[in-house]
Amino acid sequence: MYYWLEEHIEFPSHEYASKEGIIALGGDLSSERLIFAYQNGIFPWFNEGEPIVWYSPEERMVLFPENLKVSKSMRQVLRKSDFEITENKAFEEVILACKKIDRKDQDGTWITDDMFLAYMELHRLGYAKSIEVWKENKLVGGLYGVDLGNGVFCGESMFSKASNMSKVAFIHLVQNSGYELIDCQVHNDHLESLGANEISRAEFLAFLK
Repeated sequence: MYYWLEEHIEFPSHEYASKEGIIALGGDLSSERLIFAYQNGIFPWFNEGEPIVWYSPEERMVLFPENLKVSKSMRQVLRKSDFEITENKAFEEVILACKKIDRKDQDGTWITDDMFLAYMELHRLGYAKSIEVWKENKLVGGLYGVDLGNGVFCGESMFSKASNMSKVAFIHLVQNSGYELIDCQVHNDHLESLGANEISRAEFLAFLK
């Protein structure tokens, strides 16, 4: 049985999360609930037409900046530097690109219209942040996520319209934004290749506090 959220903003104890990491269903995507969720190691992830599903996975994919791996080929891309990197210059464009980009082995997108509006509001409030990569004044890559203000950045999604441009955005975030931990949420081969690894839920929650 899953825990269904009501109007009051709270979540059950993490020990009640399912083996898939589901800790609760329902509720809303208000800024207050989203901020409370992220502060407590919980994030929403669901498809259009489904109830909101809230996750607290037992194993958390994270990157400590000192573990960042930049391959020889990526170092060459970075040295070439035929691109411009900005922060929070085009948040809406970034999240829309993440919403619309075709992804291998995925049918559609988990960034629903409601999610889009919710993170636009978080951005307006100063909690959601984007990194943009430009070539010839065109947006070719980027990422966005939630800045908890405590040294933790909760990555949400990234995209590339040109080879390696999401990696450029990610490396810039890790090397230049001063975060102590990048939360990548769940295992991802792409991020593992950049140095991310899994830690236990307990370790992640301890770090948040």
